[in-house]
Amino acid sequence: MAIRYDETAVGTELPAQSFPVTRATLVRYAGASGDFNPIHWNERFAKEVGLPDVIAHGMFTMAEAVRVVTDWVGDPGAVVEYGVRFTRPVPVPDDGVGSVIEVTGKVAKLLEDRKVQVDLVATYGGQKVLGMSRAVVRLA
Repeated sequence: MAIRYDETAVGTELPAQSFPVTRATLVRYAGASGDFNPIHWNERFAKEVGLPDVIAHGMFTMAEAVRVVTDWVGDPGAVVEYGVRFTRPVPVPDDGVGSVIEVTGKVAKLLEDRKVQVDLVATYGGQKVLGMSRAVVRLA
């Protein structure tokens, strides 16, 4: 069922989601994106450059976060704008468990032309990993 603009209000909360990230996830993403930067797969290199561990790709984190919006609206094509600031890396330990990115979203503004602004909060370990994460979505 499509989310209707006239049935949506400022403050409407989108269903929160958790996104697990393992080293295998990073390998698959690297292959799909072509981003083979060693900070995303080589623990020794990541630590040599001052990171706590291998980290998730920023664009991967960004893509996982917007899934809260696309799952809510039911149509990825309804997202007409999306942007974030990368504020903190998501370390991914090689422990068979990995990390979890937690994402919440809320309708922040009703806009013209049946569009809404959704503000997202993405965290890892209780700390924000994306800042100013906002999507503009056209609703039915």
